[in-house]
Amino acid sequence: MLLGAPGSGKGTQAEMITRHFAIAVTSPGTILRRERDLGTPLGIKADEISKQGGLVPDEIIVYLIEDWLVLHGKDGFVFDGFPRTVKQGERLNEILQKRQTALDLAIWLEVSERTVRDRIAGRLQCRRCGFTTSLTSAGFAERPICPYCDGPLVRRHDDDASVLETRLAEFKTKTEPLLSFYEKDDALHRIDGNRDRETVFADVSALIEERMR
Repeated sequence: MLLGAPGSGKGTQAEMITRHFAIAVTSPGTILRRERDLGTPLGIKADEISKQGGLVPDEIIVYLIEDWLVLHGKDGFVFDGFPRTVKQGERLNEILQKRQTALDLAIWLEVSERTVRDRIAGRLQCRRCGFTTSLTSAGFAERPICPYCDGPLVRRHDDDASVLETRLAEFKTKTEPLLSFYEKDDALHRIDGNRDRETVFADVSALIEERMR
């Protein structure tokens, strides 16, 4: 799993992991976007919460993650930004126990608040597949089209400056306690996420390869 603050690079590293190692990856955001696009009551409710910068209730997220695992988690998986609360972490442990699966690796991407603000200010995301990039990367400012699915690259509604303040406050009070929750587990590793994506991925992939041996 990949954990860290908004803008820490979780989505970018998750994408690089799935392309390099062919491991199934998902995030609460990806699943909730699917529900929103399908127009389900759950998706509409979750979208309204996200627009305000709040965290979607634990029971909704856990239900969707468990449902995804049934379909896609047979040959290994990576979570991008899940769990987001200690309660979600506890529920994940229960799910893994039922599946007789151990948590191999939990990576915490450590970034400064300045890095978060700089990245969020220029972040673009594909509305169709969730690919994440920036205005300064590969000329996307001139042609905001996803290189993988040709979907539109747009600013996320929860990247608004005022919404970001709420997201950061939620992160500090609800997600940061996961550090203590997982520190007792040898699976937890901290990585400096302030560096460029390739340098961070070199450290991430080394940890994955070590676990796969």
